[in-house]
Amino acid sequence: GNFTINHYAGIRVEPDRVILDVVVDAAEIPTFQATSGLDRDGDGTLSAAEAAGLAGARCLEIGRGILLGIDGATAGLRLTAAGLTLPPGNGGLPTMRSACVFEAPFSPAGTGLTIITFRDDYEAARIGWREITAVGDRMTIEAAGVPATSSSDRLRAYPAGLAAAPDSRTASLGVQAGGAALAPFVAPDAMAMAPVEVGGGARSPAEGAGSPAEGAGTSAGAAAATPVPGGAEAIPAILGQAPVSPVLALGALLVAVMLGAGHALPPGHGKTLMAAYLVGTRGTPRHAVGLGLAVSVSHTAGILALAAVILAAESRLPADMVVRVAPVVAAVSIVAIGAWMLASELRRRVADRRQARAHALEHAQDHAHAHAHGHDQGDTHDHGTGRIEHRHGPITHSHLPRSGSTVTWRSLFLLGLAGGLVPSASALLVLLGSIAAGRPAWGVILVAAFGVGMAAVMGGIGLACVYARGLVDRAPAAPWLARIGRLVPLGTAALVLTLGLVLTSQAIAGARLG
Repeated sequence: GNFTINHYAGIRVEPDRVILDVVVDAAEIPTFQATSGLDRDGDGTLSAAEAAGLAGARCLEIGRGILLGIDGATAGLRLTAAGLTLPPGNGGLPTMRSACVFEAPFSPAGTGLTIITFRDDYEAARIGWREITAVGDRMTIEAAGVPATSSSDRLRAYPAGLAAAPDSRTASLGVQAGGAALAPFVAPDAMAMAPVEVGGGARSPAEGAGSPAEGAGTSAGAAAATPVPGGAEAIPAILGQAPVSPVLALGALLVAVMLGAGHALPPGHGKTLMAAYLVGTRGTPRHAVGLGLAVSVSHTAGILALAAVILAAESRLPADMVVRVAPVVAAVSIVAIGAWMLASELRRRVADRRQARAHALEHAQDHAHAHAHGHDQGDTHDHGTGRIEHRHGPITHSHLPRSGSTVTWRSLFLLGLAGGLVPSASALLVLLGSIAAGRPAWGVILVAAFGVGMAAVMGGIGLACVYARGLVDRAPAAPWLARIGRLVPLGTAALVLTLGLVLTSQAIAGARLG
């Protein structure tokens, strides 16, 4: 995903040292945050001075989040090789791949087992792939659950089809002398450098961030020409045109609208909830359009707010934390709306029963009066229509609520807010790419166009639900079908509440807030 920070740690135990081959692969959003402050002169590229020490500084930052233990004692790590590249990502934004090699002295404990422990606390709050491997060179390793080879080729090729990404953060190895010899270790994407003490194992990863370590070797020559977010070279050249041509502007707007419509089209809980709400509350076409617009406005505002967080907080506030919390807030809001719908429908049914008893009493009195005077006021029941209308003498009523009578604009807004609260990564990348091009206003316009496409689809689905319900209401129906129709508002309220509870449990499980 565009918010992930992915980790690989390869542990290699040799007779005289432990080597840690550590790779951190940051996606577009965390890369944007981490590098936004590096271009100090604002020219859009990293100068030699700005790039000097960048790979080493990044690896030292990573090393401070790693703890290596040997028989219970903390091992001092030294950084011996570092590399940093910015491979292209989505939306014209780069990703960032850091490759670091750390070493610690090691002396096996005679013929017995030596226990080596490893813990990776770097960017512990961020979501992403976390993988650990372990091998021994002339050493034998006993490590349950720790593979010898990387399933992702050191974060270069992520396997598809997994139910969830691995989340390995710790490892415990039993090591003893003896075993097959391996080929000499070579870091394929890190440059050797004069060793630098990492110091203070497992300290806060934020300590010392962004300040190059003295004496740290770097790949400054390669990094100096690498663009960073905020520079024209980081995005497609066509976006750098000034001014934007009318043809390009129109094309971009149409594409943004289609992207928004495509984002809203696939089946999902959101459209199920919207349909259930409009049917269960007997919403009108105006309510359907309003709900679609509420989703669009909520989504656009959420994208702008999240972009502001990314720009203002840099790496201090993980953007994926906002994305993980948003589904929880949205799901809890749906639970509240479902509970309100259920309570309102139960109250309406209690009121209907009271009214029916009053009508029955009045009906009985009218019959008694008519019988006493020899008149017949008539008592007809029209169960041949879906509207479930019937008449007691001069009184005609239905056991279904009047269209639009149970909808409140407040509840409609809350449902729209919940439906649009989870931002689309595509829309966010469009906005950040425009900011990187120096055109933030144009990015806002494109995100708004994305929202228009969402509103068109959501509003259209809502209108279809409302008109379909109207056709069912007016169509002739058998008495048993009419009785089922009276249960629809209660059933849809229960459906919204149930879906809200299911979504809440899923959102809390997926948020990994701990």
